[in-house]
Amino acid sequence: MKQCLWPVTFQDKTQRFDQVLIRHALGRKRMSRVTVIPSHPTQRFLNFRLSIAFTIFVFLHAHHLVYAQPAAPSATAPAVTAPPATTPPSATITPQNGSPDAGAAKAAPTPAPIKLGQFTVSGFNRTRGESFDFFEGATGDGNYNYVGNLLRVGIGLSRPKTDFQFDLNQPTLFNLPTDAVTPPPAGQLGLGASYFAANGNDKQPQGIFVQQAFVRFRGIGGAANSLRLGRFEFSEGVETTPRDPSLAYLKRERIAQRLIGNFGFSHAQRSFDGLQLVRNTPAGNITLVGARATEGVFQVRGNGELDVDFLYGAYTVPRARSDARLFAAHYRDGRSDVVKVDNRPLALRQADRENIGVTTLGAHYLTAFKTGGGTADVLAWGALQDGDWGNLDHRAAALALEAGYQPRNTRLKPWLRVGYFRSSGDRDPSDGRHGTFFQMLPTPRIYARFPFYNLMNNEDAFAQLILRPNPRFTVRLDAHQVRLGNARDLYYAGGGAFEDDTFGYAGRPSGGSRSLSRVYDISLDYQLSARTQIGFYLGAASGGRVISNIYPRNDNGRFAFLEVTNRF
Repeated sequence: MKQCLWPVTFQDKTQRFDQVLIRHALGRKRMSRVTVIPSHPTQRFLNFRLSIAFTIFVFLHAHHLVYAQPAAPSATAPAVTAPPATTPPSATITPQNGSPDAGAAKAAPTPAPIKLGQFTVSGFNRTRGESFDFFEGATGDGNYNYVGNLLRVGIGLSRPKTDFQFDLNQPTLFNLPTDAVTPPPAGQLGLGASYFAANGNDKQPQGIFVQQAFVRFRGIGGAANSLRLGRFEFSEGVETTPRDPSLAYLKRERIAQRLIGNFGFSHAQRSFDGLQLVRNTPAGNITLVGARATEGVFQVRGNGELDVDFLYGAYTVPRARSDARLFAAHYRDGRSDVVKVDNRPLALRQADRENIGVTTLGAHYLTAFKTGGGTADVLAWGALQDGDWGNLDHRAAALALEAGYQPRNTRLKPWLRVGYFRSSGDRDPSDGRHGTFFQMLPTPRIYARFPFYNLMNNEDAFAQLILRPNPRFTVRLDAHQVRLGNARDLYYAGGGAFEDDTFGYAGRPSGGSRSLSRVYDISLDYQLSARTQIGFYLGAASGGRVISNIYPRNDNGRFAFLEVTNRF
């Protein structure tokens, strides 16, 4: 069994890419797996024949093309923005152009585009030095430093009805630890161990792959509607961007990517191959997505597809002082040879070759309103799940409630927030039912900034203070009390499937306790210029009974990084 913090390991093999875009298992375990169309060996370097067709299409229309962002919706339609291809992927996602983790007061200026005739070249280079002093069990060394660099270069064209974007990612890692991968239950001691294991025990892996290659048709049935086909990044929860800056900040920091995201914090990230349909009306936004996940995240190759796909639909109603969304998602994992991670005995999990098919129904609501001395905000998010977990029936749920307050006329512009999250855990491994809330394909680092846990079988009570002494500088301080939702379930970590032979989540024994850890952290983010952002983060964790049972040699952890992002 492969049991690790950020799932383990990885044979360097070529993925078959050319597959039917969406033949989705909407039924239960009797449904067959998605049909696979083998690719020709000479095409395995990029595994992306669809991009050839898109490129031909664009060049046939090149005499009409001038690059620009898609036309803004009409005045009567809600503003809609998607994460642009060149947004620097840092600790969080920023749907509009602006600095990741920027304060709600003001977005960062947009760099002037680089024009090559009718083409626009854009991208970023992000360098991050990371330092871990991780929890330690009987063996291994969790104290190490390493450097990761991600270069993205993209080229795009646009005309009134058609856009095209093609991006390459080039990740490189330096000085990865060689003795931070340990046997279960301790597993991988921090993210450096995950990168090392995911890239064939290479201390300095590097790669290049297609991160995005899509064509988008606009004006389908309305000026603000669009259809996107190909490989693209997608983050659920930010289908629209509120005009109110506080609501916009809350959507990207406390709503987005709980279930589906591009894992932008990692040095390789993930994408999705499929289609996205967006329809805007004066009443709201409808977004439909059907796609298959790519490799990447911790491995520096990301061209291949996984037999993991989803269908997603959302209806969002943005208002001047509120934002509401109803959403549904169906997730299917057809990798029958991968051992599932749950609290059943290993022999039962190894014998379970049935697919996972989980349907999630949920909603969010957030609002901001004036009070006597400032602005208050309230956020609610919830989800119910039903479906099949291999041989088991799946039933699970999760809920988040948060509130904040921003006093007026203060120089530091403080924003104090408190919140509570709870997701279900499995109470009985022998009852034929799987009760652990499943995150699907999230970006876990947004909600666990020291990312040794995620939102599965989780209870998180937190307080947060954001200071914005000027529009370019943001300070954020968090304190979390993290517990397991159910002591009879496992302690889970990870961010979803990213490799053919590994489940994508790790589970460790709870030892009969719910107490996981107290976590304290601080981040400083400074927008040096329109092109350059500097970020610093320091997090410390004091392990509870669950951690001390697994890591008896050191149950305290530390994670720090310094990051510089340059956009062009």
